[in-house]
Amino acid sequence: MSGIFGVLGISGTGLTVHRKWLDAVSDNIANINNVTSTSNDAFQARYIIARAVDYGRGTEGAEVGGAVFSGRTQGKLVYEPDHPLADENGNVRYPDINLGDQMGNLIMAQRGYQANLAVVDRAREAYQAALQLGRA
Repeated sequence: MSGIFGVLGISGTGLTVHRKWLDAVSDNIANINNVTSTSNDAFQARYIIARAVDYGRGTEGAEVGGAVFSGRTQGKLVYEPDHPLADENGNVRYPDINLGDQMGNLIMAQRGYQANLAVVDRAREAYQAALQLGRA
């Protein structure tokens, strides 16, 4: 992705990674109150793994290396005897997701997305200014 337009490509990869991160955090927050019976697994938070393209050997940007799940299938047992999914002891299972952690991740992903978008805007303006100089 080298050359005059490399910055657009690199920032584009950053936008993609941060968008995927935002999607994962949004999904985690949307499912934070999912209730299931104690015989089923709780919703697991999803986390995005970001890595450098070519493992940092070049200037190609970033990519999503995959997604991992929290692995906390036990969730939190909550005593809600009136809930239709409650077991014989009155317990239901909620995901073990910390809203504060998710909000922190949301802010970081949003700021990263905004920063990459600002780079794209600045590069576009610089390229347009260079074209105007060429026309003069």
